[in-house]
Amino acid sequence: MRAHIRRLACVLLCALPLAAASNDPKVEKEILATMDAYKEAMIHNDTATLDKLLSDDLAFTHSHGEFQNKAEVLKSATGPQHIMRMEFSNTTVKIYGNTALVKGRVDLWHPDSVVHMDVLHVWINGPKGWQLVARQATLLSK
Repeated sequence: MRAHIRRLACVLLCALPLAAASNDPKVEKEILATMDAYKEAMIHNDTATLDKLLSDDLAFTHSHGEFQNKAEVLKSATGPQHIMRMEFSNTTVKIYGNTALVKGRVDLWHPDSVVHMDVLHVWINGPKGWQLVARQATLLSK
């Protein structure tokens, strides 16, 4: 588990330029639209869209500690629908050049439970557009 945390820290440190965060409303709108596309793809098990939105270097950490790379996330999305609903709240967006940090609460409705998390999504804007390079979730009690 420590290796993927170190990898996430390295991604964050290497990806963020030394300049302060910008608050470009146009870019923030793009990021929020990308987050919405990601949410819909997760809910509908849309692996084609997820394949476009997930970086090949993805570091995806679940709230229960499981780590997945891009191939593992895509494979899990091909199974039976596991997310019925996903809601984002208290969302903040910070943009550092071609990197966006999206932090906030995420509530996931599964067929037999609801999971409440605090999640950090790290998006990089490159030749393929905005792609998720890292996700770190912390379980909340409610």
